[in-house]
This record gives sequence, C-alpha cells and structure tokens, in this order.
Amino acid sequence: MSMNPFCEIAVEEALRIKEAGRASEVVVVSMGGEQCVETIRTGLAMGADRGLHVITQDSSSLFPLAVAKLLQALVSSEQPRLLLLGKQAIDDDCNQTGQMVAGLLGWPQATFASKVSISDDKESVCVEREVDGGIETIQLQLPAVVTADLRLNTPRYATLPNIMKAKKKSIQRVTPEELNVVIGSDLEVLEVTEPPKRKAGVMVASVDELLDKLKNEARVF
Repeated sequence: MSMNPFCEIAVEEALRIKEAGRASEVVVVSMGGEQCVETIRTGLAMGADRGLHVITQDSSSLFPLAVAKLLQALVSSEQPRLLLLGKQAIDDDCNQTGQMVAGLLGWPQATFASKVSISDDKESVCVEREVDGGIETIQLQLPAVVTADLRLNTPRYATLPNIMKAKKKSIQRVTPEELNVVIGSDLEVLEVTEPPKRKAGVMVASVDELLDKLKNEARVF
C-alpha cells in the first residue's frame, strides 16, 4: 500500500511548517487494516513525530463522512491547530473529507492550497489557491483545515537512516468504538463499469484519405 499522493504533499507541507518553527509536532493518521501501518511508517520516515492508526477491518465502509467523523474525534483528543489533508483520494476522487471535517468541527477551511504560510504569531494561516481566474489568496484564523493541491510542494524521499528511525517511532492504535464513532454505510455502490474499448486504428495511404475519414467518419470538422 502506498500513500495517497495528495496526502503525501500534505505531510511534506506539515514537515516544512515544523522546520520553519511554526509547529511543534507532526502527527500522521491513517485508517483501515494492518496494511495502513506501512503507510504510517512512510510518513514517519519522512519526518513525522508519531502516528495514529484507526483500526477498521472493513475499509469499504470508510466513505468521506465516516473518515471526517473519525478525524473529528481525533481532533477532540489531540487538539491540533492545523489539519492538513490531501484534496482528494486518487481511488474514489471524492474530494469531500476536508470540507466535511471542517463543517463538523466548525473550523474555517481552505481547499486546493498551492501555498501555505503560517503567521509569525501562529494565530492565522495565509493560503493561495489556484482558481479559474488566477490565484486567490485567503487568510484563516487558526485552528483551520487546509487541503493540499498538486503544486503545493514536491515531497521529499525518505532516507535510509530515517527509515530505520521510523521503526522506533510511536504508532498509537485506536478503534472507532474507542472514539465513540459509529461507522455506517452512507453510500451504496450500485455498479462499476469499464469505459468502452477503443476501436483499433487504421493506416491511411494519403493526406486526402485522412481528411476524408476525419470529415465523414470522425466528423471532427
């Protein structure tokens, strides 16, 4: 199992914030079965201080709302000032968890962040977002939720010494029951269908034949 690329960018940004002296600790969280431990170790090898593993045997029930409720419960116990997530998972492309957890917590949110700056007094965060009209800059009071976009940073590679150190770092394991969260099936997947197969290409003998096929068969002009 590998870390979701957008979440990896979020971890990298958290580490940079700590290295800049704007945070005291970076905690990585993953939810699911035992294979999640490997993903958490990756975050620890990158430089995170400790990990939290929410153990769920049925990962198919971890839809965005369930994940948001679990994160809300963890926030209550951990009391972070900034919650950094990837903007979306690359398997379901939901792009909902960050927004949902911000709503549950009542925290301000900035999605699709391409630049994140913590103020000197650590009371606010300035976020740049790529929008259709250009770059939007917003300022949020902490605590807040920020979701990472692709161009926020380039995640570092874990070095061999840090990989070895990660094996000794703490990973706390909790269950949804211990967090007083009931995971329900909020969505039902009715069907997954593959896209239609593409027709095989053909070789044309001349430019005239190509133009004829584009005009009369493909109808592109």
